Amino acid sequence: MSQPTSSELLTTPRFKALLNQCIHCGLCLPACPTYAVFGTEMDAPRGRIALMRAASDGRIQLRDSGFVEHIDLCLGCRACEPACPSGVQYGALLETARIALEQARTPGILERAVRRLALYGMLPYIRRLRWVARLMHFYQVIGFQRLVRETNVLPKRLRAMDALMPPLSTHSPDYQQPAPAIGPKRGRVAFFHGCVQEAFLSDVNRATLRVLQRNGYEVHTPLTQTCCGVAQLHAGEEGLARSLACRNIDAFLAGSYDAIINNSGGCGAILKEYAHLLKDDPVYAGKAARFVAKVTDIGEFLVDHLHEPPQGEVRVRATYVDSCHLRNAQRVIRQPRDLLRAIPGVELVELKHPDRCCGSAGVYNIVQVDAANAILDTKMADIASTGADTIVTTNTGCHLQLLVGVRRAGLKARVVHLVELLDQSYAAEKICPRATETRR
Repeated sequence: MSQPTSSELLTTPRFKALLNQCIHCGLCLPACPTYAVFGTEMDAPRGRIALMRAASDGRIQLRDSGFVEHIDLCLGCRACEPACPSGVQYGALLETARIALEQARTPGILERAVRRLALYGMLPYIRRLRWVARLMHFYQVIGFQRLVRETNVLPKRLRAMDALMPPLSTHSPDYQQPAPAIGPKRGRVAFFHGCVQEAFLSDVNRATLRVLQRNGYEVHTPLTQTCCGVAQLHAGEEGLARSLACRNIDAFLAGSYDAIINNSGGCGAILKEYAHLLKDDPVYAGKAARFVAKVTDIGEFLVDHLHEPPQGEVRVRATYVDSCHLRNAQRVIRQPRDLLRAIPGVELVELKHPDRCCGSAGVYNIVQVDAANAILDTKMADIASTGADTIVTTNTGCHLQLLVGVRRAGLKARVVHLVELLDQSYAAEKICPRATETRR
């Protein structure tokens, strides 16, 4: 079956039905981060839906500069969805519009080469990403990164990429053998380690394993898993995203697990949408439904399976920064906060606007540098007002973006994943060395 053209994508009965859900009430506007920054109707969900309707009706062309500009400026944070009284599926509308826009584009040779290298040649291959991380670690330890930042010699987008690079480690978990349960075995789970998370924030993955082990779970990490496909889907590469989804489904359904656990809100959102992504696939539609039924965020899982509550005191003033896709797509809001409150010594201070995006949004902070920085600065001002010394996140992109924000704002605060605080609490108990690192 041939793929629909860009114009056909925007004229399907389903797309038009989704458009017609919008009643133009405007309640989405206060929830939209780009509307807050730019204050223009076309940079709010209602305005973008009006543009999509105009393109669907043939009143404007996909290549029109206004359509391209305002669709590209959308973060895709989906904060408008919980605010919408009509239940508009804005994420589905945006996804379709971006796929159509991508099909209509005629990118230059360099752009095509960079996109193909990143989306096809790097993200699906964790070993390649690890080698990149090792090279970047060398770039950091010899002091070259500091020199580059001080001299400010890089072009804007490369400068943004360099700013996102966290302090790197050359160590990563050994996934060849399952991580054994500590104490009574309570179940058998599979771990989705992600691609960028595994290569550039591997300490978070190691902490995730230890916390699951401490709560009695044997953790398996299928070696044939790959990138979740969210970056490819957001870039309009729907076919590649489907291919990656099929590979992950095969990898995880090859074993029998109580749950499939991930620790990144953006990855988890697309993993939970595999059934929708593959709904028309005669081979994988049923498999995708079985896969999705077992997918759960680490916070979502632990709040119901915290068999060993943390006892070690961690004296910090913390604020929790919601991942947009964990909050708005997965609707996981309460659970991470409950886990933070369960850690002795943690003082949790809420943000004034916890539903506002930090400006990461996949590669938004690289391709829309100025807009992303304006959104980030607003977020950091909210964080600074809490007086927190610890910023807690649950998503890879947010983690990297908040590290940038701390430097930009000059805050004396550390950025950690939720599981790292839990792991710190378990280690602080000092009752048994097996609670820290059991895998060699």
